[in-house]
Amino acid sequence: MNIQGQAAIVTGGGSGLGEAVARELARLGAKVAVLDVNEDGARRVAADIGGVAVRCDICDTASVNAALDAGEAAHGVARIVMNIAGIGTAKRILQKDGSPAPLEDFERVVRVNLIGSYNVTRLAVARIAKLEAMDDGERGVVVNTASVAAFDGQVGQEAYSASKGGVVGMTLPLARDLAQFGIRVCTIAPGLFATPLMKTLPEAVQASLAESIPFPKRLGKPEEFAALAAHIVSNTHLNGEVIRLDGALRMAPR
Repeated sequence: MNIQGQAAIVTGGGSGLGEAVARELARLGAKVAVLDVNEDGARRVAADIGGVAVRCDICDTASVNAALDAGEAAHGVARIVMNIAGIGTAKRILQKDGSPAPLEDFERVVRVNLIGSYNVTRLAVARIAKLEAMDDGERGVVVNTASVAAFDGQVGQEAYSASKGGVVGMTLPLARDLAQFGIRVCTIAPGLFATPLMKTLPEAVQASLAESIPFPKRLGKPEEFAALAAHIVSNTHLNGEVIRLDGALRMAPR
């Protein structure tokens, strides 16, 4: 798909990897709706790129539909769907005092990362499927975000790894389900990236994490994630694939 002139939505577009994706798509000529629970962040990014900002809770169907309506009113139905929004926590299943981890913590992470991604996808593709097909019969593309934790989960990452493993697991069946409509689905599994959350850690910790990456020995740049996301859109033969973007990193147990 040629990105130029296409409408796009980016969840989590108000900061971090989502912001980088929103900026890259706009640079390539897309009309971008920036979706985020942090409305201030979404407005800041949208103002910079000439897009539209929409507050959106990806777990809430009414909120997602309202956001899709707003994006559609501004730019038309989005053929490009970037599911970047997510959360991460670490909590061992047994606490130091031997008590079990709260089930609510596990449910929240799975709900946002896995169910939220599915929710946005199902609602967005229902609109895309009604559009006229373009070259190769293509109508749209969905890019989801997993993590290397889906494969190399560390101590305390049960919830996060399960949620991202679910995103990995649904990639191929989503692609197969949507093939008849000309809608592609791929997933990026990033490693350690220099996001705002990462930058809150002490510099010594960041340096240690970077040293664990085989090559290049540095944290990933959000722009590199965004470049891959944009490439997936433009390369029509990429479909049903999960791509690790991690500098050959394999996470240690802790």
